[in-house]
Amino acid sequence: MAKINFYTEACSFRLKNKTLHRKWISETIANEGFQLDELNFIFCTDEYLLEVNRNYLQHDYYTDVITFDNSEQQGSILGDIFISIDRVRDNARSLKQQSDTELDRVMVHGTLHLLGYKDKSTKDQKLMTQKEDYYLSKREH
Repeated sequence: MAKINFYTEACSFRLKNKTLHRKWISETIANEGFQLDELNFIFCTDEYLLEVNRNYLQHDYYTDVITFDNSEQQGSILGDIFISIDRVRDNARSLKQQSDTELDRVMVHGTLHLLGYKDKSTKDQKLMTQKEDYYLSKREH
């Protein structure tokens, strides 16, 4: 049974509309031709995610999202997506965006990484943003 779970670490954040988020992310994964096994979203603080970044990726900087792909077979999604609620809120303010909208963008961004999309080159970033925009337009509120 495919599952999408939501957890918090070091913060008191509560995701609104969990059922709609599960449906939206599941449909995104299916639309890309993948099978969902299990996906965990872990909402945390800047400091918590900084430690994850240092310990697992040897990066010493703040970020809004880190995705770990734990799947063992191609076409299957099994992963963990860590999201800094602090970073999402700061980014939303600087982008003059609603926090919920920015959070959804970061959630789908992490999911797209599991689906094989990259964002290191300008070309890859452009495609990633197009995919984010497309799937953001498909979500229910």
